[in-house]
Amino acid sequence: MPDFVLVLGVIAIVLTVTALASGLVERSPLSFPLMFLGLGFLLGSRGFAALEVGPHSPVLEVVATLTLALVLFLDAVKLQVDELGKRWVVPALILGPGTALIIAVGALPFGLFLNFGWILAFIGGAVLASTDPVVLREILRDERIPRPIRQVLKIEAGMNDLVVLPVVLVLIAVATDQGGSAGGWSVFLIKLLVLGPVIGFAVGGLGSWLMNWIDLKMTIRPEHQSLYGVGLVLAAYSAATAAGGDGFLGAFAAGLAVVLLNQSLCDCFLEYGEVTSEMAMLLAFVLFGVVLSDMVGTVDVVPTLVLAGLVIFVIRPAVLGVVLAKARMSWQAHAFICWFGPRGLNSLLLALLVVQAGIPGSELLLATVGVVVMASVAIHGGTATPVGVWYGRTAAEETLEEERESTVTGLFGDHEDHVPLITPQELFSRLSQPNLPLVIDVRTRSSYNQQGTRIPGSVRVLPDQAVEWATDPDPNFPLGQELVAYCN
Repeated sequence: MPDFVLVLGVIAIVLTVTALASGLVERSPLSFPLMFLGLGFLLGSRGFAALEVGPHSPVLEVVATLTLALVLFLDAVKLQVDELGKRWVVPALILGPGTALIIAVGALPFGLFLNFGWILAFIGGAVLASTDPVVLREILRDERIPRPIRQVLKIEAGMNDLVVLPVVLVLIAVATDQGGSAGGWSVFLIKLLVLGPVIGFAVGGLGSWLMNWIDLKMTIRPEHQSLYGVGLVLAAYSAATAAGGDGFLGAFAAGLAVVLLNQSLCDCFLEYGEVTSEMAMLLAFVLFGVVLSDMVGTVDVVPTLVLAGLVIFVIRPAVLGVVLAKARMSWQAHAFICWFGPRGLNSLLLALLVVQAGIPGSELLLATVGVVVMASVAIHGGTATPVGVWYGRTAAEETLEEERESTVTGLFGDHEDHVPLITPQELFSRLSQPNLPLVIDVRTRSSYNQQGTRIPGSVRVLPDQAVEWATDPDPNFPLGQELVAYCN
């Protein structure tokens, strides 16, 4: 058991270093996952031997459970199903099978090069199919990158856990023979795929509705709403687990309920939940660094590095290249999406579930996944800033096809109804009338930068953010004012 004061010291380092180094990280090839994995490695047996944390440590289990439950809940809340509407089927069908194909292909190196049994091999393929939200965070916030491209990565990060987690849990059940007979397997699958999500959905839907109802009756302070949101995540996880279902799928379903039932949690919770999730994730990176410091010597280095190379440079880029072949986007966008599939904390958390199930060979699997994660965190984290700058500069210098779309569905040719057009002469005439229309300048980044002309009084809105702007316009503009958008 780690020393209590030392654990508090590690938490203090995580919180203070994150704040102090944030500016440096944004401007350099460094990333927080790389920094804190390295810190854990130094604190482990191959460094200063200051912390003893094993894969079965209760501290690691608590932090890992809290982290994965929060990540899944927030992934569901941020899926933006309401924005995609009925068209969410397009990216879901494309990226869902893409993840399944990555799992299947990713299992081959485990079985052929590393001599894992095929059940563990497919578990390994599934574990390494999960993309890391921490490394992707800065990419998803970078407005130089067209919005639909960021949305593709966001949907993949949110969708692939929904595919990966049940696969991992079912394979764990197969490895431990939890189902037994055909009837036993039916009960197990119902509990896993139906009972847990239904309970989580109910907790999320009823809980968010109750908060909104009471907040209307008697105002609830934002800080209490923030705490309530975290409590909702833990309640969904606990209720689903206690009923015999899976708590993690329950947590994801709770977040999905908030979106699908048009409920809302205050922005204060989303901000607080993001901060809490980030703190838990970075602390988990430190703890996993300590664990891997002790375990990394058990792996066969050369085959494991071959696996890392295949996962990072070949498998996901090739599969996503095929999946997105018909999407209407530039080659730069294709390359950008195919490259940014970092493996990180989610992979480690899922591998830990396998260890906790007591499957023979699971600790070696965790160590192997850990080496791949360290390589991915170093390579993807180190290239996030320069590649983001390259793509952003390209968008500023030339018009890219993906800039003309506001959502990911538009990349696949699924558009809203026809928008009426007016001529420049008609616009000139309307601008001379008492009730002026509001003119929105939605030219592409390169056109706006290179062309010196501006319509007086127009408002600059990036073309890929027009829909988002329209749903939350500037309060200074009167409601009902006619909008006219123009581009190059």
